[in-house]
Amino acid sequence: MARRSASPELTALAARLVVEEGLEYGPAKRRAARELGRNGRRDELPDNDELEDEVRAYLALFCADTQPAELRALRGVALAWMRRLPAFRPHLTGAAWRGTATRLSSVQIELYCDDPKSAEIELLNLGIGYDVASGSGPRGEPVDILVIDAPCPELGEPVTLCLKVLDADDLRGGLKPDARGRTDRGDDRALQRLLDSKDSHE
Repeated sequence: MARRSASPELTALAARLVVEEGLEYGPAKRRAARELGRNGRRDELPDNDELEDEVRAYLALFCADTQPAELRALRGVALAWMRRLPAFRPHLTGAAWRGTATRLSSVQIELYCDDPKSAEIELLNLGIGYDVASGSGPRGEPVDILVIDAPCPELGEPVTLCLKVLDADDLRGGLKPDARGRTDRGDDRALQRLLDSKDSHE
């Protein structure tokens, strides 16, 4: 049975929450459903591809004069941090990788570690303060997220850097393209290519 599409109204509201409030897709979809009086059943919510298409349309319509520079600034922060932590094979993911980030978006980097505590030890050795949050790993298991207020001179304010600590073996299947031929993450070389490209707004 084919999945029915979410209502355009719900998808549009979720996209606005992503862009204007910096929400991740899951929380944005659930909040949009609540605000519209829907029960938020999975079959009523847009899938991530639908929502991303709407986010891109919203950015093009309302943020075309500011978002490309903000995206580039966040990618620059990501690249600098990825190069500070090479031992953990860092990969950028999320909005900054997919090209939909604004200054409100967090910078999401995945670290692939043989020892889950090694990333924390490295940050302590570097004198970097962080908070620890929890998220879901590739198999739905809880994993640590190390959260840092990272300076961003281009934006004139710090941005939220989220380092998700994953098992070293998780990288094996993490680079497969999705149904549209896009990858969900990239290493520092892939990110540098985006920054070097004439149109890095992608």
